[in-house]
Amino acid sequence: MSEDFADDVASVAALGEPVRRALYRYVVAQGAPVSREQAAAGTGVAHHVAKFNLDRLVADGLLDVEYSRPPGRTGPGAGRPAKLYRRAARDISVSLPERRYDLAGHVMAEAITVAGRDDVPVDDALHTVARGTGRRLGETTEVDAAAPALDAAGEALARYGYEPRAVEGELVLANCPFHRLAADFRQLVCGMNLDLVGGLVDAVRPGELAARLNPGPDRCCVTVAEA
Repeated sequence: MSEDFADDVASVAALGEPVRRALYRYVVAQGAPVSREQAAAGTGVAHHVAKFNLDRLVADGLLDVEYSRPPGRTGPGAGRPAKLYRRAARDISVSLPERRYDLAGHVMAEAITVAGRDDVPVDDALHTVARGTGRRLGETTEVDAAAPALDAAGEALARYGYEPRAVEGELVLANCPFHRLAADFRQLVCGMNLDLVGGLVDAVRPGELAARLNPGPDRCCVTVAEA
């Protein structure tokens, strides 16, 4: 399970509490940041209850805070700025099994842009972009430098939802992060996935590992083995 996924699950779980959920829905429905007093009045809860739960929503990454004086109040005698709440800037998405359609969309959008800019076939651009994206992911993912190559690659791939499992000297990826896309556009998505995984494992352990297409039931179409 990736760290981002675990954080997103914790954030969404916070909305299981009815009062917290009502406060969140009230805040995001407003056209401007709201104060504790406004949120309490808007949801019919006591001020201290609103304060506690709004601050919990901030701690859970669902709301952001800003400080501002009420309109018309300026200068030294205007008092302290009020604490205001608004929807958090970050996106939160949870799926089980873990899916990464955002990553697939980013790779495909960049590939289309490159194809138009450089006047190359989209398939060629997708191969280049997916490989490069995989390398960047591998270069920025911390793994145990002393671990065997397959273990290090598995540690990195787990961060992106692949659920790697060691089976007879290779990594089988039990989950496809692009499952729904692969079901409808198998050749395109599996080719992109091969390049993405290949770039990632090569960045983690250059020249030691290779990704290959090896489709199987109920798992990712790519496996990883020693080169």
